Amino acid sequence: MPWLALAILAVLILLFREFFWRKKLGYASQVSRAEVARLKESEQETARQTQSQQEALFNSMVEGLLLLDENGRIKLANYAFNRLFGITADVRGKTIMETVRLHELAELVDFLGAQKRVLGYEIRIADPTERWVQVNGAAIFNGEEERHGTLLVFHDLTRLKQLESARKDFVANVSHELRTPLSLIKGYVETLLDGAKDNPEVAAKFLRTIDRNSERLKLLIEDLLTISELESGRMKMNLQTIALRPVIEKVFADLKSRAESRKVTLVDDAADLKLHADPNRLEQVISNLVDNAIKYGRESGTVRVGARSAENGQAEISVQDDGPGIPAEALERVFERFYRIDKARSREQGGTGLGLSIVKHIVQSHGGRAWATSEPQKGAGFHFTVPLEALDSQQPLL
Repeated sequence: MPWLALAILAVLILLFREFFWRKKLGYASQVSRAEVARLKESEQETARQTQSQQEALFNSMVEGLLLLDENGRIKLANYAFNRLFGITADVRGKTIMETVRLHELAELVDFLGAQKRVLGYEIRIADPTERWVQVNGAAIFNGEEERHGTLLVFHDLTRLKQLESARKDFVANVSHELRTPLSLIKGYVETLLDGAKDNPEVAAKFLRTIDRNSERLKLLIEDLLTISELESGRMKMNLQTIALRPVIEKVFADLKSRAESRKVTLVDDAADLKLHADPNRLEQVISNLVDNAIKYGRESGTVRVGARSAENGQAEISVQDDGPGIPAEALERVFERFYRIDKARSREQGGTGLGLSIVKHIVQSHGGRAWATSEPQKGAGFHFTVPLEALDSQQPLL
């Protein structure tokens, strides 16, 4: 690996410099004291410059680097190593156990005495938060095969491990979400084939259940495709200047019957703003939030859509209900894929668990952000920002 070869080369330079210095001193003993002093001063200056260059090289590395002497004490630790382990003090002259207190790392150093080289050794660090570190190490030997030190290079795997865990969770959640409606559909079809089809009343009931679960599967697959396109960047935003109020009016018209079924009043409190956004995707965001507010807010309650001009040329749009609200510990997680506060109620209402994640990705594709607020028994609010119409795009009035 380039970084490992580079680090070993730097160590060899240190050893060569020490050998060269000793040889020079032997020659200097034959000349005058003044010449010895001059040579020594020149060598010290060269050494300082070489050390400065080496430290600059090591500190520019993304990977953490640790160099130990023959006694297992630290000779050099670069910035990346100190940052990775949260070290602020000078650790030179200390042992690994005195510095990071990782038994696995100390055992790896001992193991390198016989193995000489280890690649891809992973260590899990649980305190204060879970982190994963990959360590590549090499023992350094002199010409007489005596161990002269140890070189360790550290790479932070935490982000990769988190992504791997998220991928596994996503696959498990998708499998679960698909399995439930498919199992119901299969069960009712088998019951119909076993004779229930001959009873018109029972058959109609079963067919309605099959239809409902088929629709749920369809919605889930559509949402999965939307999430995939948004995360991969394949979904292009058709950005243009649009008026906000007509979008809200269309959403209210589409959800009127659903609001009436729960006796929910829809209120438009938004300022008359013009935005720079994709009209279809903006409608999808507002529709999703209003639909959630109707389903999970208070029956016979009120859902308000508001909008105002915010900072940095952004508009802040909000959807507020007056229902039971969202627990404080769930506010940071509601935009995660398949996260549900009340799993049973969400499935009963027909949700896929992906709606708020789609909202977040669409908003981020517009250069905005989305967040939630809540007060117990006073309702929940979902907020997001999108760009206002740019001043230089405004057309003069005729």
